[in-house]
Order: sequence, then structure tokens, then C-alpha cells
Amino acid sequence: MGVTWKEEHLDFILVPSGLLIMLGYHLLHLHKCINRAESTVIGYENYNRRAWVTRILQLEPKERGQAITVIGGNISAATSFASVSLTLSSLIGAWIGNAYHNESISTRIYGNTSPTIIYLKYVSLLSCFMIAFACFVQAARSLVHANFLISMPNCEMPVSNVESAVIRGSNFWVIGLRSLYFATNLLLWIFGPIPMFVASVTTVVLLHFLDQNSSPLPQYDPPPVVCYGAASDKEMTAVVNGIPEESQEIRNGKLSMKRN
Repeated sequence: MGVTWKEEHLDFILVPSGLLIMLGYHLLHLHKCINRAESTVIGYENYNRRAWVTRILQLEPKERGQAITVIGGNISAATSFASVSLTLSSLIGAWIGNAYHNESISTRIYGNTSPTIIYLKYVSLLSCFMIAFACFVQAARSLVHANFLISMPNCEMPVSNVESAVIRGSNFWVIGLRSLYFATNLLLWIFGPIPMFVASVTTVVLLHFLDQNSSPLPQYDPPPVVCYGAASDKEMTAVVNGIPEESQEIRNGKLSMKRN
């Protein structure tokens, strides 16, 4: 006797396929970020962040208020996403637990609605939101540390220390966003394996275009260095003596005429 096809079998085919597509894409993207970072948006943004940190640390500590404001905005965004992730993990868990007691909802889902699958949906969705929450919290922590390093007075702060804190915070931010992408696909699994699989394929196609970078890395010119030549030395001497340069030349001309 052959195996009878049932709609419950879709969950064992489409859901692992969708997760493998998402996971495989992100592993390939990670390999690309490590070996060819300039061809990805993440590498392009990290390159600009390093240049930004280098320019900021060339200013005096009292002139770094704009940098502190920029980092403060990123900290607020990370904190907001962390709060949203924690709230959704609680609300969605309660909603899933109550929704499947309704027979009208269960009968409209084309897929497996057994208690084991329901529990698996809840655990996987909750795990993604908790990972996102942890990543956003770590992003805020790293950016707060960078804020302290940038605003430290009377200290020659190494550029590498601030760079590592800023880049670490941005990397945790990216991981938190990717966890939310996974959570969105798993959320659609509540309505059946077909919406989840379609959402996974659509997400990968969109991320493939959004993660690519075709712009060349900008070559930031070094800050101008003021060099005083002979003319500048002459002007400085005249200012120190309290006499402008033109007045000195006129005075020297008059003295030479009197001598003649």
C-alpha cells in the first residue's frame, strides 16, 4: 500500500525548505561580508563608520557633541526595538495559546494543527524574538560604551578602541534585524506552511538586492594641515610686535628715504 498524502505533510516539506533557504542565504552573505566586504552594504557602512570615528577623534573632546548626538539616536533606536521584541514575544505567545482553541481558526489552516506543531511554532517564534531582544540590548550597550570613549576628556583615546565599540554595536543591530526577519516568516507559519514558504522566498529575493553594494568605497581626503611658510612667519612676527605687516613696510620705506 502506498503512502496516503495528507495536508499535514506540507509542514514537514515547506517549513524546513523555507528555513534552509533563509539560513543558506545568510551563511553565504556572511561569507561574502568576511571575504568581500566592499561588495556588501554592511561592509560599505562599516567602512564609513571607521572613517567617521577617525574624523571625530581628531576634534577636541568639547567639540564632539554632534557625535554624541548621533550615537544617542542609535541607542534610542536599539532600545525601542528591544522593547518591541520583548513585548511581541509576550503578546504573540498569549495569542497563539488562545487562538488554536478556536475550532473555526484551526479548520481554515491548510496544514498540520496538531498540539506538537502548535508548540513548535510557539517556541520557534519566541526564540527569534528573544534573540532579537538580546542583540538589540547588546547593540545599545556597545554604543553606550563608544559614547563614553568619545566624550572622555584630557585623554588621547586610541582610534581602534572606539572603532571596535561602534562596529560591534552595528553588527549586533544587524543580527537583531535578521532575527526579526526570521520571526516574521515564522509568524506567517501560524496561517499554514504555504504562507511561510512564500514569505521566505520573497524575503531572500528582496535581501539579495538590498544587501548588494555597487558603489565604490569613498576615498576620504586627509584633513588639511596648516603650514607656515616665510610669508606667514613674517606676518606672525609683525603681529607679535603689535605692528601690521603693511605698516612695518611703510615705516621701513620712510626711514630709508630720510637716510637718503
